[in-house]
Order: sequence, then C-alpha cells, then structure tokens
Amino acid sequence: MHEHQLQELRREKWRLNGRPVRSLEEARAFVASVGFCLLYAQRPAVLAPTFVGAYKGRDEKLPTGQMAFADPDACAAKELMVHLLRERSAYEANVFAENTFILSASVFPYFYGLVGDRQPKQLPKASASSGYSPLAVDAFQIIQKDGPIAKQRLRSLLGWEISEAALDRALDELWARLRITRVDYKPDEGVFWDALFRWAPEAVKQGMHVSVAESLTALVSKYLDCVLAAQQEEVAQFFSPIIGRARVREAIHALEAARELRYVHVGGRVMLQVSSLQLSQPPAVNVESGAMPRFQPRAPQRGKPLIERRGRAAPAKSTSSTQDSGKR
Repeated sequence: MHEHQLQELRREKWRLNGRPVRSLEEARAFVASVGFCLLYAQRPAVLAPTFVGAYKGRDEKLPTGQMAFADPDACAAKELMVHLLRERSAYEANVFAENTFILSASVFPYFYGLVGDRQPKQLPKASASSGYSPLAVDAFQIIQKDGPIAKQRLRSLLGWEISEAALDRALDELWARLRITRVDYKPDEGVFWDALFRWAPEAVKQGMHVSVAESLTALVSKYLDCVLAAQQEEVAQFFSPIIGRARVREAIHALEAARELRYVHVGGRVMLQVSSLQLSQPPAVNVESGAMPRFQPRAPQRGKPLIERRGRAAPAKSTSSTQDSGKR
C-alpha cells in the first residue's frame, strides 16, 4: 500500500473528506467510531483525528486551542461536543496542553483504569508522590461536599486570597487523575465542576476493576484501529503524555504475542495494524456500538476479530493484583 492510500483511508474515517459532522447523532457516531480524538489541532502535531476537523469536513487550516475563539466553526464544534458530554456519550480528559482530549463512552472506562484513582471517594493526601497539592485536596473536599459547583464559588469558599491561577493548577491536578470533571458552563458563573464518581458512577466503577496492563493494551488496540496503521514510535508518542514509552512497548509486545497485531508495509515504512483490519478498503466500523477491543492474552485465537461489533462491552474484571501507577 502507498502512503497516499493510507491518508485517504484516514480522511474517510476521520470525516475530513467533505462529509462534515453537524448533527448530534453524527457527532455521537463519529466519536464512537474513532474512540478518541482531540477537540482542536495540536502543535506539535499529534497523529489523531480532531473533532473540529470532523465538524469542518476538512483538515486545512484547523485552529489550535489558542486560536479557536476566532473561528466560528471551532466555537460551534465545541458547543456540539458539550452536548455529547452532557448526555455522557463522550468524556473529556486533561492530557494535551491547551486542548481537550475526547473519549467515547465505551473507551473511557479503560482510560480510567489507566490513569484514575482506585479509591475515588477517599480524600487524597497532599504530597509530592501523590501529585496533589494541599490546595487540590481542599478543593476536592469542597467539590465532593457541594458539587456541582462553579469555579468562582469554589474560590470564594477556599478564600479570595487564593489566586485564580493557583486554583486552576489545583483543579488540573484533580482532573488529570479523573477525580473531578467539568459538568456545565453558564456565561454568568463560568465552569461547573463535580466529582467524577458522582457524575459517571458506572464508568468509574467499570474502570476501577480494569488493571493498568489490560487498560493500556485495549487503548493501544483502539488507537491503531483509529489511525488504521502506525509505526511503533508513533503509538508511543501518542501515549507519552499519559504513560511511559517502555510501558507502551510492553503492551504492543503483549498484543503481538496474542496475535492481535500484525506488521504491514506502507510506503516503505513498517507499521502496526490490528490483525482483523484490512487496508485495501475503508474499514467497516459499527459506529452505533463503537465497542472497544477486548484483550484476552490467555486464549489467543487466530483470526478472531479484535473489535467486538455487537453492542457495548463493559470492561472485564481483571484478575491481576498489580496496581501499576504509570506516568501521569
């Protein structure tokens, strides 16, 4: 296969071929199909679809997060994304700087299993090792008690002497570990925050019972399904803000051992691809289900589809007792 053929297949899947995503139903189907995407273009570039690109139906001159305010399409795309978040068809995470990382409902439990706290209701401890500052702990205690709560109201309860920048850092600490999430926005009050376990209890419960290793292999599989084919370094680069590259390589090797991945040659480059995916034509994806791949290393079956296409599959409970922390 030639490089331009792969690019055309990606454009088809990422809705950059003149078929823009405009309705809520189309947006829901798009996010379910790709699994995860960025809201805006990222600099330096990240190999992943963007929600604003799907909304525009093209990839020319896509705005970054810093320039989105001046782009009417970007503002409309963000409003559409907020509708998905409100109905819990999608979730957002704090991964890439000045951008929103969007995950489908079927993918999110695996992402929680990778980065989320295993005891989400317990008050975190402030320390360098935990990654929580004393201000973050105080903020979480108030959000847990009074949420959903607007940021300015939260600041008033913490004390007006606390700067807005300091509060933003504390909220980012909590958001990065999926302790809290943004649940609403009102022009006169700003962003509202709530504890994630209260906002999405079922997704959190599922994620708590998936090991880090199982979560990472599932996410790597879904990423390769999303981009159709990628070099190992590209996979590691995408996940590097979340977890160490060595752990990504381990996940790839585990998937290879289970015959869930294969190598393909694209334009002279050797790339990884899920075994059940054929690049000769645009992949058939059940966008209504958006089901996650299920990694079962103990019973590899040659030719078994990696992506289940019949309904959403909840993450299986892991028998592993390892609670790897990973890179945050």
